[in-house]
Amino acid sequence: MKMIDVTNSHGRLVQKQLENTDANFVRVYSLGQTTVVYTEAATHIEILLINKVRNVQSTEVEFVLDYYKRNQHLVFDRKDIEVIHLKGVVELSIKRLPAA
Repeated sequence: MKMIDVTNSHGRLVQKQLENTDANFVRVYSLGQTTVVYTEAATHIEILLINKVRNVQSTEVEFVLDYYKRNQHLVFDRKDIEVIHLKGVVELSIKRLPAA
């Protein structure tokens, strides 16, 4: 699997996220047929996996979590991640650790 940054192709989505939420950073990635929307705010990080053709697979969720932990140096404990599964969508909510 490979995540490709496609943020520039989703300018309207990024603009709406920044205007209508507490987000201060938004990135959009393609993971094959699955779109990954990564949003950072002061107190939390939201990762949304969307697939309009089928349900999001658990291997995709694990890949995305590993990707962010490895490449973005996110520090989180998997037991502290709130996961919401819906048809074609998985939302991961990660509380940010307070700065030391």
